[in-house]
Amino acid sequence: MQSFLNKIGVFGVLAFTLAACEGNFKEVQKLGFSEFTPSGEADDFNLKYTDSGRITSVLISPKMLDYATARYPFTEFPKGINVTLYDKKGAKTYVTSNYAVQYKNTDMIDLQGNVNIWNDEGSRLQTEQLYFDQKNEWFFTEQKFKFTDPKGVSYGQGIDFSKDFKIVNSQKISGQIEKSNDF
Repeated sequence: MQSFLNKIGVFGVLAFTLAACEGNFKEVQKLGFSEFTPSGEADDFNLKYTDSGRITSVLISPKMLDYATARYPFTEFPKGINVTLYDKKGAKTYVTSNYAVQYKNTDMIDLQGNVNIWNDEGSRLQTEQLYFDQKNEWFFTEQKFKFTDPKGVSYGQGIDFSKDFKIVNSQKISGQIEKSNDF
């Protein structure tokens, strides 16, 4: 009986030690885990970008999270964005999406979810994901899209274009487009 009690006691101490080690192991794992925490946060965000005193764009978003201290800094707009881009003559291009991320080191913006871009001349692109190269003022996607302009409607997968829609390169397209005399 004494031998049996000794075995239970040893087993109890061993179980307690293993439980304590497991708890310490979990704490050590947490130390190695890096959780993103925004260094800045804003609600009802409204930012005007300027160049030489001229407004170049206006960005409006219900929520902005800035991760400026991350290894690869980025700004997240988890509730979407509404952007107006202005060219040097004042012509506007409008962009909306349900979600966006701006990568600071590359000047790239990833727009996701119900992405719409249009201008006052009647050109409109709709897709689920679209990238914007801010430096070159160029949009592109490999996703399916719908492109509408005064000449007609086209559907496809993969497109890139200038912010004013003056240059449009599309892939795998179908639809009704009016023939131009430019061909």
